[in-house]
Amino acid sequence: MSETEFLEQVRLNQGIIYKLVGLYANDTEEKKDLYQEIMLQAWKGWPSFRQEAKFSTWLYRICLNTILTQKRKPQPVTYKDSLEDVSPIVQNKVVENEDAVRLKRAIRQLPETDRAIISMNIDGYENSEVAAMLGISNNHVAVKLHRIKQQLGNLLTA
Repeated sequence: MSETEFLEQVRLNQGIIYKLVGLYANDTEEKKDLYQEIMLQAWKGWPSFRQEAKFSTWLYRICLNTILTQKRKPQPVTYKDSLEDVSPIVQNKVVENEDAVRLKRAIRQLPETDRAIISMNIDGYENSEVAAMLGISNNHVAVKLHRIKQQLGNLLTA
């Protein structure tokens, strides 16, 4: 588990970091700070990565834990910029259409835990994986997902 291997894995999975930072950060400076803190926590945790899960799953968990820990600190909320202000070009980046932008805005209006659940669901994680990452039951994830989807539907039709 070398530094080169770590950097390569981060490069291959950097979209996860940018997406989650974009869902939780309020401005460019906060995005930079969160990104840096995630990288620090990932580097510190790298020696203990046992490869029992995919690197992307491990990194997702590091991201969420770091972001949610940082967000617990009191901060005023004002959404100003887009993630593109701080992110380098990510390979195979999908150009966001108007619907994707509306969905992203709606997701940002959800409570933090709900954002994490729907984000992981959109990224293809199974309910059992989401439950394991967040420390809740599979049934709770399913119920939350149903309610989150209803709430997003209401936000998008408003």
